[in-house]
Amino acid sequence: MKIAMFSDCYLDLTGGIVTVMKAQKKALEKLGHTVYIFTTGYPKTKTELEKLAKKNVFVVPSCRFLIRRVTPVSRRPRIIEKWILKKHPEIREFDVFYTHYEAGCSIAGIRLGHELKIPVVQIMHGREDMGETNIMPPGLRTIVAWGLNGMHGWYLPHTKKVQKDDYLANTRAKARMWTLVVNHADAADFVITPAEHYLKKLKHYGVTKGSRVVRNAVADELFPSSAKIREWKDGEPLRMIWHSRVSGEKRIMVLLEALTRVKGEYELDVYGGGPELVKAKLFAQTHRLKNVKFHGDTEFEELKKKLSKAHLDVLVSYNYDVCPMTLLEAQAVGTPVFICDKDMASLVPRGGYVLADGPTAEEIAEALNKLFTQREQIRKMSEVMAKHREEALESYRINELVKIFNDIIKA
Repeated sequence: MKIAMFSDCYLDLTGGIVTVMKAQKKALEKLGHTVYIFTTGYPKTKTELEKLAKKNVFVVPSCRFLIRRVTPVSRRPRIIEKWILKKHPEIREFDVFYTHYEAGCSIAGIRLGHELKIPVVQIMHGREDMGETNIMPPGLRTIVAWGLNGMHGWYLPHTKKVQKDDYLANTRAKARMWTLVVNHADAADFVITPAEHYLKKLKHYGVTKGSRVVRNAVADELFPSSAKIREWKDGEPLRMIWHSRVSGEKRIMVLLEALTRVKGEYELDVYGGGPELVKAKLFAQTHRLKNVKFHGDTEFEELKKKLSKAHLDVLVSYNYDVCPMTLLEAQAVGTPVFICDKDMASLVPRGGYVLADGPTAEEIAEALNKLFTQREQIRKMSEVMAKHREEALESYRINELVKIFNDIIKA
């Protein structure tokens, strides 16, 4: 099978989409399939482009004026389409297009699929309504959402419009972002998403195309073949690890505030960078949270060693994440997780997590303080995670994706 992936998030970036694409590409190639990736990227030398091309990764025409640490932005979809047809005429013989994200490169992939009569499978990764809300200041949210809708609708007509409501589209900006997401999904021939809770949200707002949940997974070769069961022994501090983006949507400041209310001994290692890293460090210093250590962006091997020894992997995002890779990485090494969003509980094996009663600092602290009276729970949760560790691996999931591709090709 010949598969072409299209994504605006891959090169020069880290994060869930990148991790998923790398794992799926490798697993598909291991099964004998040919996989191309078309993606945006910062300017590359001829040598860099040649190295990427040997891996079947191709940088589409992208804007050149953006500074580092900003997501690369593609040029207009029509420019990308013409470039691909000229530079890669073999694309006409591919079997399926697999599109990620909802921006220019993905739009080009959907349009090319329609033009070449090649079926398109779109994976819906995340909550763009919350992403736009967290990135943009209040005064610009509606304007930016309106502009994004206009540009998106120019290339993929918006036949559906989401109205402001009391559910998830509770602002005009969010309603416009849901309009973009729904119409993007319905432009494909088939829709997949990594979590049942998100598929329900998409259908609630009008997605009608055939759809299915295919859970995200991590690359097998990055993780050991077995997991060591964690035990929280008397006299030991509660060893916690954070390995998410240090940002507002991940709510690092809420966790730190909760720790000021925790009564027992603990250690928290924070891995990762982000816009709230300086603010978080200052808060920890001001409130004398001496057992909180910030490590910044770290090589995965070092992070994995720490994760494999931690009692708890902590994720306190709320009404934002869809299927965060941090939970899967914890499952792959047998580490219990701490969460405060019920949607996240549906992604973790039953019995493998601590779920706070709510998202506030008080509720998070209450759940942690309760855990100090139930040390044996760490071992029990770790046993559950270790038992189900294979379910977090790409080799366990990839055949679901292959079946969808085969079914859509035959349809």
